[in-house]
Amino acid sequence: MGLSLLAATLLLPPVAAEGGGDRYEWAALGDSYTAGLFVGDPRPALGSTARDGCDRTTGSYPDRVRRALAARPPDRPVHLTDVSCDNAAIGDIADERQQPTSPVQPPGGDPAGWPPVDPQLLRARLDGRTDVVTVGVGAIALPFGECLELTLAHIPCAAYYANPPEGVEGLDAKLARIREEYGRMLDAIHRAAPHAGVITVGYPAVLPERGSTCGGGPAQLGPIGHADIDWLREDALKPMNTIIRTEAAKRGDRYVDRYTSSVGHDVCAPEGTRWIEGICGDAAPFWPATVPGGLPFDCAAIGKRATLLHPNAGEHANAAPLVERAVRDALRER
Repeated sequence: MGLSLLAATLLLPPVAAEGGGDRYEWAALGDSYTAGLFVGDPRPALGSTARDGCDRTTGSYPDRVRRALAARPPDRPVHLTDVSCDNAAIGDIADERQQPTSPVQPPGGDPAGWPPVDPQLLRARLDGRTDVVTVGVGAIALPFGECLELTLAHIPCAAYYANPPEGVEGLDAKLARIREEYGRMLDAIHRAAPHAGVITVGYPAVLPERGSTCGGGPAQLGPIGHADIDWLREDALKPMNTIIRTEAAKRGDRYVDRYTSSVGHDVCAPEGTRWIEGICGDAAPFWPATVPGGLPFDCAAIGKRATLLHPNAGEHANAAPLVERAVRDALRER
């Protein structure tokens, strides 16, 4: 090497290795079971012009993990970019723009007034410097809401999806589609963040291990019958978690099991024990009491809010150390 070329080389700024730098980059992707909805202070704060209709909160497991990593960082600080969003579907992670529908301070008072948001993969700016990605998504494709509507129309849910009318996707076809979409999504994440450890996050025990323990009423699952509760658990929820675990394993990704540790804390468990709020449940004051879609439930009449089968602070507190452990393990391998 000539002296002039050597001198020029020495004057160049150092090039950081992929994924290097003075901090780790963690991106949290997902749906309402990631975002937190009503379990903490809204993030961005109420009244902020940065609000996007996605309903992330400081009580969510990503924010809890962020604080734990800040209090006891690995060898470098960890920077969290959380773009999880209520009602996100699998396609909204990598392929599609999502239309947020938050009922909390929507533009012009209309939940449909939020501007569409880019796919989460783009919003999180995944690239070669991303060190770890967590993703929890998929359950919105399961027929929980549809089963409630069918039950109100006196139609058994399991029977309906076993032999659906023409034009309606049966449960087996739905799960096959979910599996294909989930695998494509993980592949897209790996392409966007080729050096990142990818962590998939499953769903908690939303439903009891025996449907007969549910007493009904809006604080639980309303009129959905015991047989349909068992069907939703065994034929929909558990297979969803199996799909997430299996597709992650195919790609060498980690899987966080939220289910096992939350058994017994389902929506039909006693108040104070349950980690899942029912159709109507306990929520922060900013959260509305009106059930959307014209469903005949008056949550305000029983001193509750429209929580629609979502985790409360107890379940996010349960999930946080599980996800934190997975994030730390992934960063140790960087």
